[in-house]
Amino acid sequence: MESLERRSFTLPLRCNYLVRYPQRREEESWLVIALHGHAMTPEQMLRLTAPLVGDEQVVAALQGPYQLWVRQDQKERAEVAFHWSTRFEPEHSRLLHHDMILRVIAELGVPAQRTVLAGFSQSVSLNYRFLCTHTEAVRGAIAICGGIPGDWETAAYHATQAAALHITTREDPFYPPAVTELYPQRFGERLRDFEFHVLDGGHRIPSAAAPIVRKWLARIGGAVG
Repeated sequence: MESLERRSFTLPLRCNYLVRYPQRREEESWLVIALHGHAMTPEQMLRLTAPLVGDEQVVAALQGPYQLWVRQDQKERAEVAFHWSTRFEPEHSRLLHHDMILRVIAELGVPAQRTVLAGFSQSVSLNYRFLCTHTEAVRGAIAICGGIPGDWETAAYHATQAAALHITTREDPFYPPAVTELYPQRFGERLRDFEFHVLDGGHRIPSAAAPIVRKWLARIGGAVG
C-alpha cells in the first residue's frame, strides 16, 4: 500500500511596505501601520489612510504576503494584488501578520504609545488578534468595515489597555449593521476602550470617517500624556 507523508520547511520571506513621512515630523506624530483589505495593494491603502489621519503622521502601509491576480473587467490586463490569509492553516498566516507588524515597529523605532494600526476589511480581525496577543505593542487600532475574529469567544486572547475605534457603514454587504451593532457587547472586557461609529456608505473607507479618526487620535494621545 502507498503511504503519504506531509512535510514542510521554512524559507526566508521577502516582506514589503511603504512609508510616508510628513514634511515636518513632530515629536507627537503618530506611526500609523496601515493594512489593506483582500485583493488590494499597499499603494491603495496608503492613499486611503493618509487623508484619514492627516499630513502630520507617519504612515507605513504593509503589503500582504499572499498574491493573486485581479482585473477590473475582461478588457484590462490582470494586475497583482495581495491578501493576508486563507482557510488553509490560518494560524500560520496569523503569526506571520503579527511578526510583520512587530518588525515594522522595531525598524521604525516609534514608541508603542505613539503607534496605532489601521485596518480595512480582511485585516481588521487580524489586527484585533494582534491587540489582544501583543497587549503592549501598540496604543490602539482603527478598524473600518471589518469583523471580529471567528475564535474571539473561544481562544485565549488577553485583555488590553489598547484602544479600538471601529467604523462600519450602513450599506456594507459583508458586515451589515445587524451584525456589527453587536460588536461593543461582544468585545466585552478584553477591549475596555472601544469606540463604535456607523456611517453612510458601502464596503469602503468613507471620507466622513476622517474627523472621527483624528478626534480619536487626539483623545488617546492625550490619555497617555
